[in-house]
Amino acid sequence: MLSVIKEKYIGDRKFYENLFKISFPIIIQNALTNFVNLLDNIMVGRLGTEQMSGVSIVNQITFVYYLLIFGGLSGVGIYTAQYYGNHDDEGVRTTFRFKLWLGLIICITSIMILLLFGGNLVQKFLNGSSDGGDLAATLSYGMKYMGIIVFMLPAVYIGMLYTSTMRECGQTFVPMIAGVVAIILNCILDYGLIFGKLGLPEMGVAGAAIATVIARYAEMLIVVLWAVLNRHKHTYFKGVFRTFLVPRHLIKKYFVTSMPLLINEGLWSIGVAMLAQAYSIRGLNVVAGQNIASTINNIFNIVFIAMGDAVAIIVGQHLGSGDMRKARDADNKIIAFAIFSSIIIGAIMLVLAPIFPQFYNTNDMARLVATHFIMVQGLFMAKDAFLHTSYFTIRAGGNTVITFVFDSVFMMAVSVPFAHFLCRCTTLGIAVVFALVHAADILKCIFGFILLYKGIWMKNIVK
Repeated sequence: MLSVIKEKYIGDRKFYENLFKISFPIIIQNALTNFVNLLDNIMVGRLGTEQMSGVSIVNQITFVYYLLIFGGLSGVGIYTAQYYGNHDDEGVRTTFRFKLWLGLIICITSIMILLLFGGNLVQKFLNGSSDGGDLAATLSYGMKYMGIIVFMLPAVYIGMLYTSTMRECGQTFVPMIAGVVAIILNCILDYGLIFGKLGLPEMGVAGAAIATVIARYAEMLIVVLWAVLNRHKHTYFKGVFRTFLVPRHLIKKYFVTSMPLLINEGLWSIGVAMLAQAYSIRGLNVVAGQNIASTINNIFNIVFIAMGDAVAIIVGQHLGSGDMRKARDADNKIIAFAIFSSIIIGAIMLVLAPIFPQFYNTNDMARLVATHFIMVQGLFMAKDAFLHTSYFTIRAGGNTVITFVFDSVFMMAVSVPFAHFLCRCTTLGIAVVFALVHAADILKCIFGFILLYKGIWMKNIVK
């Protein structure tokens, strides 16, 4: 029995060397990014609860844009990984051109929405109790931050256009270097522009926004320059702009695959924002506490997040080459590693939960909310690891409609209504509400396990 389990879920040395060759740069990049986000969060948090909450709300809104870009580009990226596994450079170029147009549409639309309706969106998070701070001041700080951060959106789009293609073709090192440079720059500029250090003006939340915008453009420039200078070695970038046209039959093919993912990521990110809005009914202390907990959680979940990328790359390439046995074997072992590592990391997170909120200049109630939320996240981290890697497995074979049902439909039909009901219609403590919403995902885990077991994701979509 143990030998069967070991053979099915534990790989050999060569397997893990390949896994970490792909995932380690992603882990490092995500770790540094989230660590600097933590420093950024703490620095803004030193200004006060209203400043931190205003910035947090805007980041929750722009998170929708991040995931729309991610969903649209990674939808057609399923083809990119399989084309690369099939040694089809022109196929990779065609998906790049499709991403170019789709990302441009998303970027322009998002900028228009933020410019026209940004104030109304921020206000949606400020209709609850004023317990914990000044709602008008929070709105003012949020709008000041949004007025600058909107200039970041084109850099995110172009940067992700290149980095997504690189990763899908197995090149994870360059995006890591670009991310590290951006992170260091962001950290230095945050310190200087928020507090008026290093000879720079003291600008508070506006300084935090400017630092983020500059860092994103630096990251974008690095990946674009690398692609241009290395196009002869990485030939899928060679001649990519020879035409901007995508064959009509491929537009339809990519559209059918990528649209469910685009809609899925959009609805899922809106669902996350709606969950945050539901919790915000209980006051600004909850907004501040959830912001702290979310930032800490992003640091601890970097391993299973990278395992999702590894599934997309490794399993996607096996599917593209037509080797279904290797695809299933690799998928089982990556998911097992993600779950096992998350049990250990979640336990560490649970123990350290009371320490992190002490770094913030906020009140004791907000710190208590943050501590309880971090503990809940630690308890459920293995569940999140399974769901994340399952999502990327189902997606790898092009089953984007099923992915849509698995992910965002569940979020909008179960998680969001459940959270609003508990927050509005019960007197349960906010930590209990948060835990119950997480526990509801067990239903999703059962559905995910059935889908993985049946193997409906094992498809070659490029031959």
